[in-house]
Amino acid sequence: MDEEFYRMKRLPPYVIAEVNAMRHAARQAGQDIIDLGMGNPDLPPPDYVIDKLCEVARKPNAHGYSQSRGIPGLRKAQADYYARRFGVDLDPDGEVVVTMGSKEGLASLATAISAPGDVVLAPNPSYPIHTFGFIVAGATIRSVPVTPNEDYWRALEAAMAYTVPRPTVLIVNYPSNPTAEVVDLAFYERLVDWARDNKVMVLSDLAYSELYFDGKPTPSILQVKGAKDVAVEFTSLSKTFSMAGWRMGFCVGNRRMVAALTRVKSYLDYGAFTPIQAAACAALNGPEDVVQRNRDLYQKRRDVMVESFTRAGWPIPLPAASMFTWAPLPEQMAHMGSLEFSKRLLTEAGVAVAAGVGFGERGEGHVRIAMVENEQRLRQAARNIKRFLSGPGGAE
Repeated sequence: MDEEFYRMKRLPPYVIAEVNAMRHAARQAGQDIIDLGMGNPDLPPPDYVIDKLCEVARKPNAHGYSQSRGIPGLRKAQADYYARRFGVDLDPDGEVVVTMGSKEGLASLATAISAPGDVVLAPNPSYPIHTFGFIVAGATIRSVPVTPNEDYWRALEAAMAYTVPRPTVLIVNYPSNPTAEVVDLAFYERLVDWARDNKVMVLSDLAYSELYFDGKPTPSILQVKGAKDVAVEFTSLSKTFSMAGWRMGFCVGNRRMVAALTRVKSYLDYGAFTPIQAAACAALNGPEDVVQRNRDLYQKRRDVMVESFTRAGWPIPLPAASMFTWAPLPEQMAHMGSLEFSKRLLTEAGVAVAAGVGFGERGEGHVRIAMVENEQRLRQAARNIKRFLSGPGGAE
């Protein structure tokens, strides 16, 4: 009876949680920690979204079970969003299902479409649910690169040629969490052709679709002709409308996969609280200037962070999208590894970041830095980092 449960044996310790626990303890002790570790938006949702939540919550008939697949108005609002943003036609009844955030949707779809022993191609480094959602479901992961260059395509071909059984699913995530890399429509066109030729289902995580910078919108895989034959796509209101805790997401695209996800969810949940779904409708149908203001704010934070951290002695890349930058460790501290560096940065500089190794072994040597503090706090973080790098530890 003391033997560890089967699926628990397949889950390693959550590395990111180690630094999170240290951050929590430091704050409990009264220390001022600048938290750039978790992608947790610090902005509030738009007022009209909160107003709709309150309005519907006051209705006496709004507190019963909702619909697992999502209320009709919300599925239509998501279909309308895809039509406006990407020029993609979706059937709200057969090609859209509402999820409790994209994370739950990915995990539930993994349960729906994979069997023990199936092989899934997933990026490394990647957001943990991209791999562990399938590991929990009993599948096996074969890693592929994140960077969309020719090495990526060679890795896909090698995986199909040398993996037994042949992979059945490929996960893509652009803008990438954690690396913030992006792709163009030509990448997706090539990917759809590859998936069709190799009979592989594609799961695209587009959670950061609206956090693009420098006026360069990110594409959807569903813009490609025939993409719905092989692909589904996940989106979320968490970052676009600062609604992370509301847990509102969507899976759209291929009817067979959407139907499988919908059926599994019908056994697992009754859907999100109806007032939350109504408020999500208000978000998607509301004025788009709110989304643009958030995008502009994150771009300004990006510019402040890159400029101030670089002046502090830690050059970091300029991300093209998302709310993160994927930064190599400072040269003089590269030897200590990302987890130890993150711990030292927290205890000695009061700045929390996410260790790259927490996103897979290919994330070692990097940390993920989230733009979830205001510009003043980002400049304060840079000053703390400068003292840290110029101190005895940083001069090793």
